[in-house]
Amino acid sequence: MARKRGGSGAKNGRDSNPQYLGVKASGGARVRAGTIIVRQRGTRVHPGENVGRGGDDTLFATADGTVSFIRRKGRKLAAVITE
Repeated sequence: MARKRGGSGAKNGRDSNPQYLGVKASGGARVRAGTIIVRQRGTRVHPGENVGRGGDDTLFATADGTVSFIRRKGRKLAAVITE
């Protein structure tokens, strides 16, 4: 006897992969240029000084330094402070 259900019984066998969103480098963390700081959908956190924004709204460091999260004009910004 077959163990798989045929026809209309096998409709629930799919699941999507997780998206791994969130903060990847917390405030005070040392980062190098190109390091991902936040993976997000939409701009919950906006790019600040020395931070770039990718096509999928990912924030990344454009210079070596220390990550800092600040609030300015009601927006949350991620910045990289260089020495």
